[in-house]
Amino acid sequence: MDIHITLQGKTDLAGQIYRQLRASIVDGRLAAGERLPSTRDLASQLSVSRKTTLDVFERLLSEGFLQSRPGDGTFVADGLQRIPVSSPIVHRARPTALWESLPAALSMPEFGSTPPLDFLGGVTDKSRFPFEPWRRCLNHAQRQQARGRAAYHDPAGEQELRLGISRYLAFNRAVTSNWQDVIVTHGAQQALDLLARVTLNPGDVVAMEEPGYPPARACFTAAGAKVISVPVDAEGLRVDLLPKEARLVYVTPSHQFPLGMPLSLDRRLALLEWAQNTGAAIIEDDYDGEFRFDGRPLESLKCLDRFGLVAYVGTFSKTMFPELRVGYIVPPLSLSAALLKAKQIVDWHSSTFTQAAIARFILDGDFAKHLRRIYKQYEARRDLLLKHLNGPLGAWLEPVIPAAGIHLTALLKQGLTESSVIAAASEQGVGLYGISSFYADTEPRQGLLFGYGGISEEEIEIALNKLADVFRSLE
Repeated sequence: MDIHITLQGKTDLAGQIYRQLRASIVDGRLAAGERLPSTRDLASQLSVSRKTTLDVFERLLSEGFLQSRPGDGTFVADGLQRIPVSSPIVHRARPTALWESLPAALSMPEFGSTPPLDFLGGVTDKSRFPFEPWRRCLNHAQRQQARGRAAYHDPAGEQELRLGISRYLAFNRAVTSNWQDVIVTHGAQQALDLLARVTLNPGDVVAMEEPGYPPARACFTAAGAKVISVPVDAEGLRVDLLPKEARLVYVTPSHQFPLGMPLSLDRRLALLEWAQNTGAAIIEDDYDGEFRFDGRPLESLKCLDRFGLVAYVGTFSKTMFPELRVGYIVPPLSLSAALLKAKQIVDWHSSTFTQAAIARFILDGDFAKHLRRIYKQYEARRDLLLKHLNGPLGAWLEPVIPAAGIHLTALLKQGLTESSVIAAASEQGVGLYGISSFYADTEPRQGLLFGYGGISEEEIEIALNKLADVFRSLE
């Protein structure tokens, strides 16, 4: 019989023939038991060497698609009739109901589609990053990699980086730890995932701030936990409303996400006392607490913890840039062994190349210099934002003045809605983002989150002047 095979070009002839024959068998166009032409005849039909067709037949024979009957010929293997013929694809492999029901909590604006004047939160200004010192650190890491032998490394991370993080936290965040206590992760999100894995069983209760950080909620929900929202007020999390059955509490005490107020010292002490009495663990997410602009820094929960209750989570996404995907955990000693097992199972360890570069960046002092420079720039942007929010925009917006961080929230006045303001601003090239999506279980307040990490002072001035025009047009 003749077999229809189309060859393109003069390269990979055996591969082209193999793929088309295999597809014909799998699709049922060549039925089980059907005789194929000899390798000599097929080579003649296709004007290729017999070695090419021999190689193809040998591969299909070894994979079980063909059967050779000595003295009789080569046939499509029996049993392949179980493969459906010309039937529509039925997607029988499906995720569990839990994963199908999860919202797209990690959604971000499509890359490259952001407006010219963008107040997106959680991003940094890479134009201000010291790339020349960073390049030297990358070169150091490359030399280090070239000298070393190929091997898998410690799931906890490279010793040099863990030492750098430990020193940085002790000096800048008053979090005292040995370098052995630090576990390096792929960003804060993996830190939350690992902590959820080792502390939660399906059905366990997790308490979260309301409003709160949707990716954290999604992480705990994906672990099978029941997430209960606990409201915040001017002092932060309402500790008196925490559910007694909570196994885990997630909190952002330095800069409540998204509203911005810090957790008061009285509430911090009350939370630690509550956790001691109930046996719950606490995740302290210090996602951008390095940038504190008002008053003396409050003691971290980790610093106040005397009972091994607090897992401190940090990230380089806000201090350097998000693409690095490097974060860290300083967990209670009782969780360390389980976290290392979980880290090894998930991805074994984070990139040693990136870790070596960041370690050199910290230990050479370039990280501290960068923080001092960028701190002044972010402070100036925050002050400019507040000048407008308390001045020309004060008729429509009420800022929730944060003490720290690289974003601030302003509540809308006079019955305005987020959607109408965001849509009108978008037409003027200004990217705004609402806070209603951060509410899970209560009626959301209408407000705007102004991220100022990735927008310059000049752009802020232009954007807020345009926003004032937008508000006037909506009156």
